[in-house]
Amino acid sequence: MNTLKEKYNNEIVSSLVEKFNYKSVMEVPKVEKIVINMGVGDAVQNSKALDSAVEELSLITGQKPVVTKAKKSIAGFRLREGMPIGAKVTLRGERMYDFLQKLIDVSLPRVRDFRGISNKAFDGRGNYTLGVKEQLIFPEINYDRVSKVRGMDVVIVTTANSDEEASELLTQLGMPFQK
Repeated sequence: MNTLKEKYNNEIVSSLVEKFNYKSVMEVPKVEKIVINMGVGDAVQNSKALDSAVEELSLITGQKPVVTKAKKSIAGFRLREGMPIGAKVTLRGERMYDFLQKLIDVSLPRVRDFRGISNKAFDGRGNYTLGVKEQLIFPEINYDRVSKVRGMDVVIVTTANSDEEASELLTQLGMPFQK
């Protein structure tokens, strides 16, 4: 069993009940899923760019990504409706905790000039979005085989009702927020 999940069940639940005075243990917010999205803008001209993005995402998450398609046509970007322009992965359960632990312990500390992640990126409903500028911070990515540095969005969806609760949950899970 994942150490992060164990920590959540054994320590975090009780400390959150104490802090926010929940009546039931079922009210305690938990991480529901993590969605990792990689937009590949140059997939319009170069279809190989999308393949490498899909391959990198599956290396990072250990799960096969879904290719996302354009919803609308945009002439300025030479984009037609239905063209593949990105990839995303939704992680739940064990894989989600494994990814979260890897993100907190290994990947985020590898970011250049890292001073902690912003604590203003909550959406008002207890979800947190984190932009990663380059995929090289993940240990599975081999630096020599990367054709182009790409960023991605990591959205952590929680069952929390407010940003304050979500922030407390993520802080106790070990997210390195700025002081």
